[in-house]
Amino acid sequence: MTGFHESSVWWLLLLLAVPLAWLPAWRPRWRAAVGYPSVPAVRAAGASWVARTRWLPLALRTAALALLAACIARPIKANEQTRVWVEGIAMELVVDRSSSMLAQDFQVDGRRADRLEALKDVAARFVLGGGGLDGRPNDLVGLIAFARFADSVCPLTLDHDHLVGVLEGIDVAGTRAEDGTAIGEAVALAAERLRDALERSGDLPKPRSRAIVLFTDGENNAGDIDPMTAAEVCKTYGITLYAVGMGTIGTAPYPVQTPFGGVQLIPREVKIDEDLLRRMADLTGGRYFRATDSRSLAEIYETIDRLEKTTTEQRRYMQYRDLAVEGTTIAGFRVPALLAIAFVLVALELVLAQTRWRTLP
Repeated sequence: MTGFHESSVWWLLLLLAVPLAWLPAWRPRWRAAVGYPSVPAVRAAGASWVARTRWLPLALRTAALALLAACIARPIKANEQTRVWVEGIAMELVVDRSSSMLAQDFQVDGRRADRLEALKDVAARFVLGGGGLDGRPNDLVGLIAFARFADSVCPLTLDHDHLVGVLEGIDVAGTRAEDGTAIGEAVALAAERLRDALERSGDLPKPRSRAIVLFTDGENNAGDIDPMTAAEVCKTYGITLYAVGMGTIGTAPYPVQTPFGGVQLIPREVKIDEDLLRRMADLTGGRYFRATDSRSLAEIYETIDRLEKTTTEQRRYMQYRDLAVEGTTIAGFRVPALLAIAFVLVALELVLAQTRWRTLP
Protein backbone atom coordinates (compact mmCIF):
# COMPACT_ATOMS: atom_id res chain seq x y z
CA MET A 1 0.00 0.00 0.00
CA THR A 2 1.53 3.32 -1.10
CA GLY A 3 0.50 6.94 -0.50
CA PHE A 4 1.59 10.14 1.22
CA HIS A 5 1.91 11.03 4.88
CA GLU A 6 -1.33 12.70 5.93
CA SER A 7 0.45 15.59 7.66
CA SER A 8 2.58 16.45 4.59
CA VAL A 9 0.39 15.57 1.63
CA TRP A 10 -0.61 19.23 1.09
CA TRP A 11 2.96 19.93 -0.13
CA LEU A 12 1.87 18.32 -3.39
CA LEU A 13 0.42 21.75 -4.22
CA LEU A 14 3.99 22.70 -5.16
CA LEU A 15 3.48 20.64 -8.29
CA LEU A 16 1.29 23.48 -9.59
CA ALA A 17 4.38 25.72 -9.66
CA VAL A 18 6.52 23.26 -11.63
CA PRO A 19 5.33 24.49 -15.09
CA LEU A 20 6.77 27.91 -14.19
CA ALA A 21 10.17 26.45 -15.01
CA TRP A 22 9.20 26.71 -18.69
CA LEU A 23 8.53 30.48 -18.58
CA PRO A 24 12.05 31.44 -19.70
CA ALA A 25 11.65 29.25 -22.77
CA TRP A 26 8.36 30.88 -23.67
CA ARG A 27 9.54 34.48 -23.03
CA PRO A 28 10.99 36.22 -26.13
CA ARG A 29 14.64 37.18 -25.89
CA TRP A 30 16.52 40.10 -27.46
CA ARG A 31 19.44 38.53 -29.20
CA ALA A 32 22.04 39.73 -31.69
CA ALA A 33 20.94 39.22 -35.28
CA VAL A 34 23.00 37.73 -38.06
CA GLY A 35 22.16 38.83 -41.57
CA TYR A 36 21.63 36.23 -44.28
CA PRO A 37 20.83 37.02 -47.87
CA SER A 38 18.31 34.19 -48.01
CA VAL A 39 16.53 32.52 -45.02
CA PRO A 40 15.16 29.56 -47.05
CA ALA A 41 18.72 28.52 -47.78
CA VAL A 42 19.48 28.31 -44.03
CA ARG A 43 16.31 26.32 -43.37
CA ALA A 44 17.22 23.94 -46.16
CA ALA A 45 20.50 23.16 -44.43
CA GLY A 46 18.48 21.47 -41.65
CA ALA A 47 18.89 21.44 -37.84
CA SER A 48 21.22 19.17 -35.83
CA TRP A 49 19.86 16.58 -33.35
CA VAL A 50 21.04 18.83 -30.51
CA ALA A 51 18.91 21.66 -31.83
CA ARG A 52 15.92 19.35 -32.16
CA THR A 53 16.30 18.23 -28.53
CA ARG A 54 17.05 21.63 -27.03
CA TRP A 55 14.09 21.07 -24.70
CA LEU A 56 15.84 18.14 -22.93
CA PRO A 57 17.67 20.10 -20.16
CA LEU A 58 14.48 21.95 -19.31
CA ALA A 59 12.55 18.68 -19.19
CA LEU A 60 15.13 17.21 -16.79
CA ARG A 61 14.82 20.27 -14.57
CA THR A 62 11.02 19.97 -14.57
CA ALA A 63 11.14 16.30 -13.61
CA ALA A 64 13.62 17.04 -10.82
CA LEU A 65 11.41 19.81 -9.40
CA ALA A 66 8.35 17.53 -9.54
CA LEU A 67 10.23 14.78 -7.65
CA LEU A 68 11.44 17.26 -5.04
CA ALA A 69 7.86 18.42 -4.47
CA ALA A 70 6.76 14.81 -4.10
CA CYS A 71 9.61 14.11 -1.64
CA ILE A 72 8.53 17.05 0.54
CA ALA A 73 5.03 15.49 0.65
CA ARG A 74 6.67 12.32 2.13
CA PRO A 75 5.59 9.38 -0.01
CA ILE A 76 5.34 6.20 2.08
CA LYS A 77 4.84 2.51 1.49
CA ALA A 78 3.22 0.36 4.17
CA ASN A 79 4.59 -3.06 4.97
CA GLU A 80 2.24 -5.60 3.37
CA GLN A 81 3.01 -8.16 6.10
CA THR A 82 1.07 -6.40 8.81
CA ARG A 83 1.02 -8.27 12.10
CA VAL A 84 -2.33 -8.34 13.87
CA TRP A 85 -2.29 -9.85 17.32
CA VAL A 86 -5.49 -10.83 19.08
CA GLU A 87 -5.44 -11.75 22.71
CA GLY A 88 -6.82 -15.30 22.81
CA ILE A 89 -6.94 -18.19 25.25
CA ALA A 90 -4.84 -21.32 25.65
CA MET A 91 -6.80 -24.57 25.48
CA GLU A 92 -5.87 -28.24 25.77
CA LEU A 93 -8.11 -30.90 24.23
CA VAL A 94 -7.75 -34.11 26.27
CA VAL A 95 -9.03 -37.11 24.31
CA ASP A 96 -9.72 -40.59 25.69
CA ARG A 97 -8.37 -43.28 23.32
CA SER A 98 -9.19 -46.35 25.42
CA SER A 99 -10.76 -49.35 23.66
CA SER A 100 -14.22 -48.42 24.94
CA MET A 101 -14.18 -45.46 22.53
CA LEU A 102 -14.87 -48.03 19.78
CA ALA A 103 -18.51 -48.27 20.89
CA GLN A 104 -20.65 -47.30 17.90
CA ASP A 105 -23.43 -45.24 19.44
CA PHE A 106 -22.83 -42.08 17.37
CA GLN A 107 -23.51 -41.07 13.78
CA VAL A 108 -21.37 -39.10 11.32
CA ASP A 109 -22.89 -37.97 8.01
CA GLY A 110 -25.87 -40.27 8.52
CA ARG A 111 -23.90 -43.46 9.14
CA ARG A 112 -23.01 -45.33 12.31
CA ALA A 113 -19.69 -44.24 13.82
CA ASP A 114 -17.71 -44.96 16.96
CA ARG A 115 -17.21 -42.39 19.69
CA LEU A 116 -13.66 -41.45 18.71
CA GLU A 117 -14.66 -40.80 15.08
CA ALA A 118 -17.58 -38.61 16.16
CA LEU A 119 -15.32 -36.72 18.55
CA LYS A 120 -12.77 -36.06 15.77
CA ASP A 121 -15.47 -34.80 13.41
CA VAL A 122 -16.93 -32.25 15.82
CA ALA A 123 -13.58 -31.29 17.37
CA ALA A 124 -12.19 -30.38 13.94
CA ARG A 125 -15.14 -28.02 13.37
CA PHE A 126 -14.74 -26.63 16.88
CA VAL A 127 -11.13 -25.65 16.14
CA LEU A 128 -11.32 -24.72 12.44
CA GLY A 129 -14.94 -23.54 12.25
CA GLY A 130 -17.88 -24.79 10.22
CA GLY A 131 -21.18 -26.52 10.87
CA GLY A 132 -22.46 -23.66 13.02
CA LEU A 133 -19.19 -23.26 14.95
CA ASP A 134 -17.03 -20.15 14.61
CA GLY A 135 -13.72 -21.90 15.21
CA ARG A 136 -10.88 -20.74 17.47
CA PRO A 137 -8.54 -18.91 15.03
CA ASN A 138 -6.91 -16.75 17.71
CA ASP A 139 -6.44 -19.41 20.38
CA LEU A 140 -3.48 -21.57 21.25
CA VAL A 141 -4.78 -25.13 21.12
CA GLY A 142 -2.93 -28.27 22.19
CA LEU A 143 -3.84 -31.96 22.16
CA ILE A 144 -3.33 -34.74 24.69
CA ALA A 145 -4.40 -38.35 24.11
CA PHE A 146 -4.61 -40.88 26.89
CA ALA A 147 -5.46 -44.49 27.65
CA ARG A 148 -3.36 -46.21 30.34
CA PHE A 149 -0.78 -43.47 29.80
CA ALA A 150 -1.14 -39.81 28.80
CA ASP A 151 0.81 -38.33 25.89
CA SER A 152 1.10 -34.74 24.64
CA VAL A 153 0.67 -35.43 20.91
CA CYS A 154 0.53 -31.78 19.81
CA PRO A 155 1.88 -28.75 21.69
CA LEU A 156 -0.03 -25.51 22.04
CA THR A 157 -0.11 -23.98 18.58
CA LEU A 158 -1.86 -21.56 16.26
CA ASP A 159 -1.32 -23.98 13.38
CA HIS A 160 -4.75 -25.53 13.73
CA ASP A 161 -4.58 -27.40 10.44
CA HIS A 162 -1.61 -29.33 11.80
CA LEU A 163 -3.40 -29.97 15.09
CA VAL A 164 -6.47 -31.36 13.32
CA GLY A 165 -4.19 -33.57 11.22
CA VAL A 166 -2.66 -34.98 14.41
CA LEU A 167 -6.13 -35.47 15.87
CA GLU A 168 -7.20 -37.47 12.82
CA GLY A 169 -4.24 -39.79 13.35
CA ILE A 170 -5.21 -40.82 16.90
CA ASP A 171 -6.28 -44.47 17.22
CA VAL A 172 -7.67 -46.42 20.13
CA ALA A 173 -5.34 -48.47 22.32
CA GLY A 174 -4.42 -51.58 20.35
CA THR A 175 -3.09 -53.81 23.13
CA ARG A 176 -4.20 -54.78 26.62
CA ALA A 177 -0.93 -53.36 28.03
CA GLU A 178 -1.73 -49.82 26.89
CA ASP A 179 -5.49 -49.94 27.41
CA GLY A 180 -7.03 -48.14 30.36
CA THR A 181 -8.37 -44.75 31.44
CA ALA A 182 -5.86 -42.53 33.25
CA ILE A 183 -8.04 -39.45 33.71
CA GLY A 184 -5.96 -37.98 36.52
CA GLU A 185 -2.65 -38.22 34.67
CA ALA A 186 -4.15 -36.77 31.48
CA VAL A 187 -5.62 -33.73 33.24
CA ALA A 188 -2.42 -33.18 35.24
CA LEU A 189 -0.34 -33.30 32.04
CA ALA A 190 -2.68 -30.80 30.38
CA ALA A 191 -2.41 -28.48 33.40
CA GLU A 192 1.39 -28.69 33.23
CA ARG A 193 1.37 -27.70 29.55
CA LEU A 194 -0.98 -24.79 30.20
CA ARG A 195 1.01 -23.62 33.20
CA ASP A 196 3.95 -22.90 30.93
CA ALA A 197 1.82 -21.22 28.24
CA LEU A 198 2.65 -17.68 29.36
CA GLU A 199 6.38 -18.28 29.74
CA ARG A 200 6.91 -20.31 26.55
CA SER A 201 4.60 -18.58 24.09
CA GLY A 202 7.46 -16.44 22.71
CA ASP A 203 6.24 -14.26 19.83
CA LEU A 204 2.75 -15.78 19.98
CA PRO A 205 -0.15 -13.87 21.56
CA LYS A 206 -0.25 -14.13 25.33
CA PRO A 207 -3.30 -16.19 26.40
CA ARG A 208 -5.98 -14.33 28.31
CA SER A 209 -7.16 -17.50 30.09
CA ARG A 210 -6.55 -21.23 30.08
CA ALA A 211 -8.98 -24.12 29.76
CA ILE A 212 -9.05 -27.92 29.46
CA VAL A 213 -11.74 -29.81 27.56
CA LEU A 214 -11.73 -33.44 28.69
CA PHE A 215 -13.46 -36.20 26.69
CA THR A 216 -13.86 -39.62 28.26
CA ASP A 217 -16.34 -42.48 28.27
CA GLY A 218 -15.19 -44.42 31.29
CA GLU A 219 -13.96 -44.47 34.85
CA ASN A 220 -10.50 -43.66 36.14
CA ASN A 221 -8.73 -47.04 36.44
CA ALA A 222 -5.07 -46.28 35.65
CA GLY A 223 -2.31 -43.85 36.49
CA ASP A 224 -0.74 -42.68 39.72
CA ILE A 225 -2.48 -39.30 39.98
CA ASP A 226 -5.93 -39.05 41.51
CA PRO A 227 -8.37 -37.12 39.26
CA MET A 228 -9.42 -34.79 42.07
CA THR A 229 -5.77 -34.02 42.78
CA ALA A 230 -5.37 -33.08 39.12
CA ALA A 231 -8.45 -30.87 39.42
CA GLU A 232 -6.88 -29.16 42.46
CA VAL A 233 -3.81 -28.43 40.34
CA CYS A 234 -6.05 -26.85 37.69
CA LYS A 235 -7.73 -24.69 40.31
CA THR A 236 -4.35 -23.58 41.68
CA TYR A 237 -3.18 -22.41 38.24
CA GLY A 238 -6.49 -20.78 37.34
CA ILE A 239 -7.35 -23.36 34.67
CA THR A 240 -11.00 -24.06 33.88
CA LEU A 241 -11.93 -27.70 33.27
CA TYR A 242 -14.83 -28.73 31.03
CA ALA A 243 -15.57 -32.46 31.21
CA VAL A 244 -17.58 -34.32 28.57
CA GLY A 245 -18.92 -37.82 29.17
CA MET A 246 -19.05 -39.67 25.85
CA GLY A 247 -21.70 -42.29 25.11
CA THR A 248 -25.31 -43.28 25.53
CA ILE A 249 -26.87 -44.09 28.85
CA GLY A 250 -27.35 -47.78 29.67
CA THR A 251 -25.78 -49.92 26.93
CA ALA A 252 -23.91 -49.24 23.72
CA PRO A 253 -23.18 -51.42 20.65
CA TYR A 254 -19.56 -52.54 20.83
CA PRO A 255 -17.76 -54.26 17.91
CA VAL A 256 -16.48 -57.76 18.65
CA GLN A 257 -14.41 -59.97 16.34
CA THR A 258 -16.23 -63.21 15.43
CA PRO A 259 -14.46 -66.59 15.01
CA PHE A 260 -15.03 -66.35 11.26
CA GLY A 261 -13.17 -63.03 10.87
CA GLY A 262 -16.20 -60.76 10.84
CA VAL A 263 -17.32 -58.06 13.24
CA GLN A 264 -20.47 -58.20 15.31
CA LEU A 265 -21.99 -55.45 17.43
CA ILE A 266 -22.65 -56.67 20.98
CA PRO A 267 -24.53 -54.53 23.55
CA ARG A 268 -22.21 -53.55 26.39
CA GLU A 269 -22.98 -51.70 29.60
CA VAL A 270 -21.82 -48.09 29.70
CA LYS A 271 -19.97 -47.00 32.84
CA ILE A 272 -19.10 -43.32 33.14
CA ASP A 273 -18.13 -41.84 36.48
CA GLU A 274 -20.30 -38.76 36.02
CA ASP A 275 -20.12 -37.81 39.69
CA LEU A 276 -16.32 -37.62 39.52
CA LEU A 277 -16.30 -35.61 36.28
CA ARG A 278 -18.90 -33.21 37.65
CA ARG A 279 -16.94 -32.63 40.86
CA MET A 280 -13.73 -32.02 38.89
CA ALA A 281 -15.41 -29.47 36.66
CA ASP A 282 -17.20 -27.70 39.53
CA LEU A 283 -13.96 -27.39 41.48
CA THR A 284 -12.35 -25.37 38.67
CA GLY A 285 -15.39 -23.26 37.80
CA GLY A 286 -16.16 -25.32 34.71
CA ARG A 287 -19.07 -27.55 33.72
CA TYR A 288 -19.84 -31.20 33.06
CA PHE A 289 -21.67 -32.29 29.89
CA ARG A 290 -23.05 -35.61 28.69
CA ALA A 291 -22.82 -36.32 24.94
CA THR A 292 -25.19 -39.10 23.94
CA ASP A 293 -25.05 -38.48 20.18
CA SER A 294 -23.30 -36.32 17.59
CA ARG A 295 -25.89 -33.56 17.85
CA SER A 296 -25.54 -33.21 21.62
CA LEU A 297 -21.75 -33.30 21.22
CA ALA A 298 -21.94 -30.38 18.76
CA GLU A 299 -24.20 -28.48 21.17
CA ILE A 300 -21.64 -29.00 23.93
CA TYR A 301 -18.96 -27.49 21.72
CA GLU A 302 -21.25 -24.53 21.01
CA THR A 303 -21.72 -23.98 24.73
CA ILE A 304 -17.99 -24.13 25.43
CA ASP A 305 -17.44 -21.81 22.46
CA ARG A 306 -19.72 -19.22 24.07
CA LEU A 307 -18.21 -19.65 27.54
CA GLU A 308 -14.61 -19.31 26.35
CA LYS A 309 -14.80 -16.33 24.02
CA THR A 310 -11.65 -14.47 23.03
CA THR A 311 -11.44 -10.70 23.42
CA THR A 312 -11.95 -8.59 20.32
CA GLU A 313 -9.24 -6.07 21.21
CA GLN A 314 -6.56 -5.95 18.52
CA ARG A 315 -3.10 -4.46 18.38
CA ARG A 316 -2.03 -3.57 14.84
CA TYR A 317 1.57 -2.87 13.94
CA MET A 318 2.23 -1.07 10.64
CA GLN A 319 5.71 -0.44 9.30
CA TYR A 320 6.16 2.38 6.80
CA ARG A 321 9.02 3.11 4.42
CA ASP A 322 9.74 6.70 3.41
CA LEU A 323 10.21 6.43 -0.35
CA ALA A 324 11.89 9.86 -0.46
CA VAL A 325 14.98 8.54 1.32
CA GLU A 326 14.56 4.75 1.06
CA GLY A 327 14.50 2.60 -2.03
CA THR A 328 11.83 0.02 -2.76
CA THR A 329 11.11 -2.92 -5.03
CA ILE A 330 8.50 -2.57 -7.76
CA ALA A 331 7.64 -5.48 -10.10
CA GLY A 332 10.83 -7.24 -9.07
CA PHE A 333 13.11 -4.27 -9.82
CA ARG A 334 14.94 -2.28 -7.17
CA VAL A 335 14.05 1.42 -7.40
CA PRO A 336 16.38 3.93 -5.67
CA ALA A 337 15.14 6.66 -3.35
CA LEU A 338 13.16 9.44 -5.05
CA LEU A 339 15.46 12.10 -3.58
CA ALA A 340 18.47 10.41 -5.18
CA ILE A 341 16.71 10.31 -8.53
CA ALA A 342 15.93 14.05 -8.27
CA PHE A 343 19.60 14.87 -7.55
CA VAL A 344 20.71 12.76 -10.53
CA LEU A 345 18.28 14.62 -12.81
CA VAL A 346 19.51 18.02 -11.55
CA ALA A 347 23.14 17.01 -12.07
CA LEU A 348 22.40 15.69 -15.54
CA GLU A 349 20.57 18.91 -16.47
CA LEU A 350 23.53 21.04 -15.33
CA VAL A 351 25.99 18.92 -17.32
CA LEU A 352 23.93 19.08 -20.50
CA ALA A 353 23.23 22.81 -20.15
CA GLN A 354 26.98 23.54 -19.94
CA THR A 355 28.06 21.25 -22.82
CA ARG A 356 26.37 20.35 -26.08
CA TRP A 357 23.01 21.91 -25.10
CA ARG A 358 24.56 25.19 -24.03
CA THR A 359 22.81 28.27 -25.41
CA LEU A 360 24.26 31.74 -25.94
CA PRO A 361 22.33 34.87 -24.99
